[in-house]
Order: sequence, then structure tokens, then C-alpha cells
Amino acid sequence: MPLDFTDEQKAFAEAVREFCRREVGTKEQRDKLTDGGREAHSMELNRKIAELGWAAINLPEEYGGAGGDHVDLCILLEELARGMAPLPWLGTTLIVGGIYNRFAAEPLKRAVLGRIAEGAAMAISISEPEAGSDAAAITCRAERTSDGWVINGQKTWCTNAHAADGILLVARTSQGEKKHHGLTMFHVPRETPGLTIKPIDTMNGPEVNDLYFTDCVLPEDAVVGEVDAGWRQLMVGLDTERLILAANTLGIAERVFDDCLEFVRERRQFGRPVGLFQAIKHRLADLATEIECARLLVYSVARQADDPDRTRPLTRESSMAKLKATEVAKAMALEGMQMMGGYGYSTEFTMVQHVRMALGATIYGGTNEIQREIIGRSFGL
Repeated sequence: MPLDFTDEQKAFAEAVREFCRREVGTKEQRDKLTDGGREAHSMELNRKIAELGWAAINLPEEYGGAGGDHVDLCILLEELARGMAPLPWLGTTLIVGGIYNRFAAEPLKRAVLGRIAEGAAMAISISEPEAGSDAAAITCRAERTSDGWVINGQKTWCTNAHAADGILLVARTSQGEKKHHGLTMFHVPRETPGLTIKPIDTMNGPEVNDLYFTDCVLPEDAVVGEVDAGWRQLMVGLDTERLILAANTLGIAERVFDDCLEFVRERRQFGRPVGLFQAIKHRLADLATEIECARLLVYSVARQADDPDRTRPLTRESSMAKLKATEVAKAMALEGMQMMGGYGYSTEFTMVQHVRMALGATIYGGTNEIQREIIGRSFGL
């Protein structure tokens, strides 16, 4: 499908590019926003995009959002990632916002979406020590009381929980015939008594967390959607999650290509730019083709998601987009490091950061092995 963007969408993409050039165009600017790279996400920058109306790009205008569609959402995430804006939690926040918008009761929806539009971050907690790829094996339990719920259990790998306004928790409320039955979503403010958040150190810094719930009391209206319907609600949200991750990683792949191309044009060996050597030239040609294939796939899925006549989920297509974009970004980053030689391995250049980001993208949001499993099952295998 050709990328036939409207004039408004083209102008929006250019506006995001200009924002990135102005705010994070140099390593010095990015380091200042992230304490020398020790912080994954800049809340200061998040507030700036909120002032521009972008922090809630895909949420309804009545809740402070921009009322954009999936194509607008992908343009924003692609261009922010390509501009190396330190905003990795934005995608997670918009995934969560989409779930609240679709399933939360009106008072909770208004409160949470309003905070997102102001620049707040949100987290979602699904994984547990024994429930990662097997998400239906959740054991963190929510028990009903006379006036609410009590949560007990452990969660892990929860992105940005330590800095989020609130956490969308998926917990077990009953035991059904199948293990994915009996799950419910809850809104948990970060400062709720009984919730302990412990950061997990990763090669991208403190971006994920262990969560411990000990007699954590929530009110009745903390339920997001329907009791025991959490799995169905989650599956709806995951299609959007995969598309968001694909758009973000597409931007990473494009930035890696840009940085690599600039380097091989300038770096000289044996009396000429190394980009003129056939081995590098041909590999870059292959990678550029792969990136364009990923881009076409991402925006094809985005357009299908925006189709008002669509009657089926986009599980297969969104999994394909996430799989393709992340694998291309990983290949591009590793090849870029190899093409740059010792310079690619040096923290003076951005390639090290690109490699860290690209490798992580094949794991979070459902590993690429799980995406292949989902795609295979969609064909009856």
C-alpha cells in the first residue's frame, strides 16, 4: 500500500522532526535531559510535547487529547524515535490510555486521560515471575471486600512504574475453566499503600520494575472495564501495543541508517570513503529495502486499524508489524556497529545506544518468538 499521506499528516511529520532538531538535535541536549544517559525518559520533554497537544495524540478531544487516528499516532512515534527524543515511556502511556478510553467508567476515564494529556506517564503491569510469555498464568490476586478489593502478589518487568501517575494492573479475581478466564484490570495510583516498587537495572538504565502488592486496598471503582473480562480487554489493547512498538522501532531503524550512512560517507580508508566499498554499499542497499518494507507494513496496519468498516481484530497483522520492524531495527543496529568498527563500539557515538534499544525491542511487548507463534496460529497451525 503506498504511503499516501494527507497534507496535514505531512505537515505534522515535519513539525515533529523540527521539534526533535530543536530540542534533542545534539548529544549534549539529550544528555542534559537524561542526566548523561542515566535516565531513560525525560519528563521535562514529555511536558513539552503535552503543551503541543501530542502527549495524547490518539485520545478524544473531550478528554484533552488531539483526536488523532492510528496513522497520526504512528507518525508521532516514528519521528520521535528517529529524532532520538528520550521518550520511550510515551508508547506505554498511549497503550494504557487507549485501554482506559475504551473500557474505563466515565469518572476514571476523564481523570486518567486528562493527566496523560497534561504530560503524565502511565504504566501497565501484566508479567509475573512465572507469567511472562504465558501471560494467562497470572496469580497476583484481587479479592473482593465489602467496599472494594485487596491485592496481593508480585509483578515484574513493569515499565516506568516508578515514575508513573498510575498503573493498569491485570490481576486474578476468579479461577475459570481456562486459565485466561477470571482476570480483571484495576487502576492503581502509584502512591497506594501496600504497593512497593523496586527498579530492575537493565542495559538501558532504570526503566522496568518489580512490583510487590501486600494487602493493597483499592476501592470498588478501581475496576477498569468488567470484572473477570480482563483477558478480552487485554487482547484488544495488545493489537494497538504491537502497532505502537512497531512504529517506534521503525523510527529507531531509520535513525540507525541515517547515522550509519553519514559515517560511511565521511570515514575514509585506502584513500576513499568506506561507503564506496561494495560490501558496505550492498549491505546498506539491502537494509534500506528492509526498512522500507517495514514502513509499508506498519502504515498498512495503521490504515486498517482506522478503517471504520473493519469488523475483525488485527492480531496477525499487528504481530507481523512488530516482528518485522523490530527484526529490521536489530539487524540495522548490529550491522551499523560492524560497519563503524571501533567507532561503533565507542560510547562517543550513538550506535551503542541504538544497539541497546533495538535488542530490547525484540523482547518487550511480547517476544518475537511469541509473535511468530501468534502469526502461525492465525493460519491454523
